[in-house]
Amino acid sequence: MNKLAILGGKKIRKKPFISHAIIGNEEKKRINDVLKGGMLSGFIAKAGDGFLGGRQVREFEYLIKKYFDIKFAISVNSATAALQTAIGACGIGPGDEVIVTPYTMSASATSIIMSNAIPVFVDINEENFCIDPEKIRKAITPRTKAIMVVHLFGHPANMAEIMKIARIHNLYVIEDCAQAPGAIYKRKLVGTIGDIGIFSLNQHKTITCGEGGFAITSDKKLALKMQLIRNHGEVVVGDTSLNDITNIVGFNYRMTELEAAVSIGQFKRLDFLNKHRINLARYLTRKLSKFKGLILPKEDKQSKHVYFVYPIRIKEKEIGMSRNVLVKALQAEGIPCGAGYVRPIYHEPLYQKRIAYGKKGCPFTCSYYKGKTSYTKGICPVTERMHKNELMITSVCRYPHTKKDIDDVIGAFQKIFDNKNKLVKQ
Repeated sequence: MNKLAILGGKKIRKKPFISHAIIGNEEKKRINDVLKGGMLSGFIAKAGDGFLGGRQVREFEYLIKKYFDIKFAISVNSATAALQTAIGACGIGPGDEVIVTPYTMSASATSIIMSNAIPVFVDINEENFCIDPEKIRKAITPRTKAIMVVHLFGHPANMAEIMKIARIHNLYVIEDCAQAPGAIYKRKLVGTIGDIGIFSLNQHKTITCGEGGFAITSDKKLALKMQLIRNHGEVVVGDTSLNDITNIVGFNYRMTELEAAVSIGQFKRLDFLNKHRINLARYLTRKLSKFKGLILPKEDKQSKHVYFVYPIRIKEKEIGMSRNVLVKALQAEGIPCGAGYVRPIYHEPLYQKRIAYGKKGCPFTCSYYKGKTSYTKGICPVTERMHKNELMITSVCRYPHTKKDIDDVIGAFQKIFDNKNKLVKQ
């Protein structure tokens, strides 16, 4: 049992960890009710009752508004769509810049590109992996129109400083809460602090309907614009009182009744699922704290971390092996984990080659854009260091796993640390 699995020994964990959502009885009942009724979507692309969707969609949006204590909720068919409706509703377009972290799912940045605006990447704070407010200040230009905040891995960003910056410069703040539903910053749920909050219901998120998402806001005008962008607004806006029709080129971002039915049941279990994640994560932190060279997640006293994933920073010199070797050894023992997170977004070809629309480099070469944003590798050194050398993540802290399952993770670390001399020699 002491021989490492990566060297031919038996693995600690033979049974796979569960990676999919658990569907409850309420979701199944609601799905059957929708199927029996035959109304799979209640949306109609014209002014009137059907413009805001069917019964399940409206009930889901009501639950969202009640939970977040907010005026408006706009369900959509993906968080990517929600991000695009948010950017559009803020009136962002050609020549504008939006500040965003490079360490996030690509849609946080491409939603900006979709409005022909320019993402400006700002480095992260190594303690919580969220965008660094001090670096935001240095990135603001006369072209900056918004800050896209991502509450990465379930940990809230420093919203007090970010909102202070936004107020000084009259900027919109869009909170990407895809990984942080239910997280709290200074007694406020994330998503309710900025102008618009965005949430994901993707298949691997804390609550899910397979694909889906929603936006929240207390601004009536922003809500109407997002509703219009969601549902073919160009043929509806003429029947509204909205005078500013900027970006109201509507899309079909509508949520189906089946998706809403699943989302309702999932949403009702959000607090339970988060509590389960937090308990397992804290247990894992206590048990891993004995291993030198691991920098474990910290829970800020003013925040509630909901642990979408469990991040660990690796100090290679202290543990005597590289992050990549450790990750491969853990994977061999049956522990799901990854080296780094996503590649820094600006490393992708779209930004390195500066081309998105057509063959002329739009929006980067747009005649309305007067900036000189850099996408040179190295512009966000903390992000690159985390990705290349220090960060590893695991998604084991989730329902229905138990402390017994987490014990396998701890056992794998113990086995590797006990045999690291043999591992390093290979």
